[in-house]
Amino acid sequence: MLDLHPNYLEKNGKKEFVVLPVEEYESLQAHLEDMEDLLDLRKAIAEEGGAPGLTVDEARKELGLA
Repeated sequence: MLDLHPNYLEKNGKKEFVVLPVEEYESLQAHLEDMEDLLDLRKAIAEEGGAPGLTVDEARKELGLA
């Protein structure tokens, strides 16, 4: 889990903005990108269903890389 230390800026007595240290922001951004990749992967797997595939070794042989 990400350990965030937000600072809230208020406008008219209500929280309006959040300020994070750069390192925490970058970590959060990387985490969100990873989650988007995972969602894309799950979607692709669901769309492919039971389509036949190749192992890495089979693909290497087929491409002449083994």
